[in-house]
Amino acid sequence: MKTPLITALLLAASLAGAPLHAATLQEALTAYDDGDLKTAARGFTASAGRGEALGQFNLAMMHLRKELPRASDAQAWQLLQRAAAQQLALAENALGEMIEQGRRGKPDAKAACGWFERAAEHGNGDGALATATCYYLGRGRSQDMAQAHRWYLEAAKAGDVGAQYLVASMFETGLGVEADARLARYWYDAAARNGDDAAKAKLKAMQAAEAAT
Repeated sequence: MKTPLITALLLAASLAGAPLHAATLQEALTAYDDGDLKTAARGFTASAGRGEALGQFNLAMMHLRKELPRASDAQAWQLLQRAAAQQLALAENALGEMIEQGRRGKPDAKAACGWFERAAEHGNGDGALATATCYYLGRGRSQDMAQAHRWYLEAAKAGDVGAQYLVASMFETGLGVEADARLARYWYDAAARNGDDAAKAKLKAMQAAEAAT
């Protein structure tokens, strides 16, 4: 079964539209998914050497996961920087995670949030979720519920169940956004359909309250 990372990369590869080298990168992705790390590493190294952002990102991930003989966080950082320079949102989000996790010196919430927000602006759902949390908690950013709602909404649209519940709650209570019961029900329903039991309970409670009025 494909991991979320590989699924995302396969999609990104199909959207990248680089016919000259697509087969080579595809072979490396398939090899990785099949557990053939040596073949995957060769393919990603070749792709990274050609300056392809997806190859750089994948090779960086192998460094971070210690899947290479001489795995190095420093090498991962350099590769991710090169991919991020090409505005690959996956790489931007990964740089934020490295900083947040202390894999690039002392954790720096402000710097991490900066990378998360860049990733979010380039359409990355994980980056949107992390950015929203930066604003929601006031960690690495000044607390701003309007910005938190904005980015939680983007993460919710990308399918994150937790974000769907939070967006619904914010619409219900008017936190960071004008209260809107219809949109609250919509997002509680989305979260409920994705298996969130708390959202199911909230949706039933709202429906019961409306029926009683």
